[in-house]
Amino acid sequence: MIDLLGHCGHLEEAYNLIMEMRVEPDAGVWGALLHSCKIHGNVEFGELALRKLVELEPDDGGNYVILSNMYAQAGKWEGVARLRDVMMDRGLKKSIACSWIEVRNKVHAFSSEDTSHPESEAIYAELKQIGKLMKEAGYAPQIGSVFHDVEDDEKADMVCGHTERLAIAYGLISTAVGSRLLIIKNLRVCEDCHVAIKFISKITKREISIRDVNRYHHFKDGLCSCGDFCLINFFLSILNVHQSEVDFASKLSRRFFCNIFTV
Repeated sequence: MIDLLGHCGHLEEAYNLIMEMRVEPDAGVWGALLHSCKIHGNVEFGELALRKLVELEPDDGGNYVILSNMYAQAGKWEGVARLRDVMMDRGLKKSIACSWIEVRNKVHAFSSEDTSHPESEAIYAELKQIGKLMKEAGYAPQIGSVFHDVEDDEKADMVCGHTERLAIAYGLISTAVGSRLLIIKNLRVCEDCHVAIKFISKITKREISIRDVNRYHHFKDGLCSCGDFCLINFFLSILNVHQSEVDFASKLSRRFFCNIFTV
């Protein structure tokens, strides 16, 4: 329920519900609130959630990183620096992003802006070519996904070097046309990459499956199994539900239905 309320933007209601719980809220509860705060950019409740998480999970650096990213997205670079110092003082480190793809019985690993792969030049050439086609199709980089104090053009280049995109580009140049790509990532797929991969799946006419730390994403024809609610609207329309109720149910049921209908 905390997750549902939070993802719909009802952060105050979610927080109040936590405070009214008869049992002591665990890290999962506060973590759900923190992730919802990240989605909606609510720093105030994010700080409250982090304070509780530090008490419950003092050695989990990922919680600090989430709030740090929120500070960066809001342009609060002092907050970013402060949390970085706290993490250093406590010996906490951010997990390094990595994506894997298996091609011809060999697993290939990619880190952010990786140039170590033997076919790195061809990989980045493919990314550049796909990038042109994506822009022609209406794609615009969501530079808010980059949490560094740099110029917008540099941010756009940085998101193009995210691990899953490198793995996808290698898959495109190394597998048969039209074949499905399967990627594994150890962290969450960012908002910009999620949008970008929708474009890539449509442009290349490929099915792209990504298993990240949170869920399974299946991209096909410009849609993803985790975020398109045509099935929800279809079932509710059969029941002759009013459109306003359909819209509300679509929002409220987002997390629930994406798990059920994930391919």
